[in-house]
Amino acid sequence: MPNSRSSDLFDRAQKILVGGVDSPVRAFRAVGGQPLVIDRAAGSRLIDADGREYIDYVCSWGALILGHAQPDVVSAIADQARLGTSYGMTSPLEIELGERIARAIPSIERIRFVSSGTEATMSAIRAARAFTKRDLILKFEGGYHGHADSFLAEAGSGLATLGISSSPGVPEALARLTLNAPYNDAAAVERVFAEHAGKIAAIIVEPVAANMGVVPPAPGFLESLRKITQRDGAILIFDEVITGFRLTYGGAQSLFKIHPDMTVLGKIIGGGLPVAAYGGRREIMELIAPLGPVYQAGTLSGNPLAMRAGLAMLTKLEAPGFYPELDKKARNLAEGLRTALREFGVPGQVNASGSLLTLFFSAEPVRDYSGAKKSDTARFAAFFREMLAQGVLLPPSQFEALFVSAAHTDDDISRTLAAARASLKAISAPK
Repeated sequence: MPNSRSSDLFDRAQKILVGGVDSPVRAFRAVGGQPLVIDRAAGSRLIDADGREYIDYVCSWGALILGHAQPDVVSAIADQARLGTSYGMTSPLEIELGERIARAIPSIERIRFVSSGTEATMSAIRAARAFTKRDLILKFEGGYHGHADSFLAEAGSGLATLGISSSPGVPEALARLTLNAPYNDAAAVERVFAEHAGKIAAIIVEPVAANMGVVPPAPGFLESLRKITQRDGAILIFDEVITGFRLTYGGAQSLFKIHPDMTVLGKIIGGGLPVAAYGGRREIMELIAPLGPVYQAGTLSGNPLAMRAGLAMLTKLEAPGFYPELDKKARNLAEGLRTALREFGVPGQVNASGSLLTLFFSAEPVRDYSGAKKSDTARFAAFFREMLAQGVLLPPSQFEALFVSAAHTDDDISRTLAAARASLKAISAPK
């Protein structure tokens, strides 16, 4: 894009921001081409610095389930801004949002708001270790739970996108405290617990994996984790930063009828503003200061702008029929993509759960991180660039989820599928 405003802005960005971005996947390193510089957004659309419009399936990485600049959410934020943007003290809004979340997710008896998903998962692990008086944690290969030191071995999402298996700067002694098992492999989890009986503080898991691309749990897998942790005295932590209020109003645990000991939330509960939370059983959460010795604090925790945005967001999600209508759009998109793959003879899988989906360029079903890594990332990059050229923004990584929002219309879905057919035709044509 020579001599464009976007090019000029990205040139400036590279001279001040690390890699020109504030989060790695935004750099488009895995898909090629110049990263987008966004000027504004509304509904299902992003508009870049040169005025080009895109149907957006990133949706702020899942936070914007209602779409961009939803009027009720914007109004709530503007109204609150006139009353103050940050107090550094408790407000009624924190209490109201906490109560609303607890009613929707009964396993949360006490909650603490923080400012990012990483902060929430890190704090949940600290509480679990304190409660159990154990040091080891178990996560799953390809499961991304933020960038805290404990989570950066065999993590999916951005690390998989950039081909990083673990991060320098994480002390080896700390890395040894994190165990990994294949997602959807209950037998492997049993083996890990047999080898480290009575030493594992917690399992942390995305109930629907969404950071290796979308991978739903196999029948019985989540139930097995609940049984294993209860038997061994370990804590089961559901990382619902993505799935919380995405799959249904009570989160994935409501859908699968599994009650974890602790839950981590983010994205949707802040209506597009920086917020996350961790919560769970009262006796665990009351170890957190000021009631207990486990320290965690934050200047902007419970920020009133974020609380107002979250309350406005959850009010819209409670409307009858919201989730069936959203899921119908996602099903139409997923089925259309599967049909297009067959039409052009392109090996691919479309994994979906509710309004989350991923198109894997793989001939084999994707059930875990090992399967996800077999995908043809070069073909995905080519597909991404073709779609972008036709005005459709997909997540710029084979290993990220595509998000459908309530703002996407039937026409958006139709236009997206037309672009997909043209893109698949282009990348499957003989060279």
